[in-house]
Amino acid sequence: MKKVVGIVFAVLVLACKGKQEKQGEVDSDPMAGSEERMPPPAPIDEGTVLFDGSSFDGWHIFNGAEVGAPWKLEDGAMIFDPTLDESKGKHYNLVTDKEYTNFQLSLEWMVTEGANSGVMWGVVEGEKYDEPYRTGPEIQVLDNIGHPDGKNGPTRQAGALYDMIPTDSTAVKPVGEWNRMVITINHETNEGSVVLNDNTVAEFPVNGDAWKEMVSKSKFADWEDFGKFKTGKIGLQHHGEPIVIGYRNIKIKEL
Repeated sequence: MKKVVGIVFAVLVLACKGKQEKQGEVDSDPMAGSEERMPPPAPIDEGTVLFDGSSFDGWHIFNGAEVGAPWKLEDGAMIFDPTLDESKGKHYNLVTDKEYTNFQLSLEWMVTEGANSGVMWGVVEGEKYDEPYRTGPEIQVLDNIGHPDGKNGPTRQAGALYDMIPTDSTAVKPVGEWNRMVITINHETNEGSVVLNDNTVAEFPVNGDAWKEMVSKSKFADWEDFGKFKTGKIGLQHHGEPIVIGYRNIKIKEL
């Protein structure tokens, strides 16, 4: 009888120990049970492929030319290769052939040390505009540590609505790794958002008085046509530095 009691006692001790260890594992997660955890991005299984890694179909250089060097295709991605840039300083911004108004854009991006790029919408071309950012608001793509703009605060770091809405810089992956980003722009509901690596890092209005107030407090306050166009092209920025940047798996779902 004593032997049986001893076995039961041992089993109870082990069970309690296991429960305590499991509880410790839960408590070690600072986000466990937190209501502040950001939701994952909405699925974008449906939609149109803007870039499948096999060609630059559907894209061109801002204000004109077909896509070519220093952009190249490599391992299913579009890569800016500075070794192919003979102009040394010219900007090679990419824009879509088609225009969009309300959409959810999903893509992956990668930067190397010191890189600066961005994803824009509402971009309009023409002789009046020398750069896509003259009209298109930008979601920042950046090496937060290695590029000087990363030291100018969270409105200039990766995932931010550039110079207007700050980002959560902890969501970005190190240079050389691919980041997945989902941008939603909806003028009907006046909602915009950025999800970076499954974390909602920025939310903002996209038109009306709230938008105008945001712009008035930014570097774009006196830019005549900045953020003016609800319908425009999607742009991928080449900032001019001789640094590798890359994009892949680009898909858009019109809302």
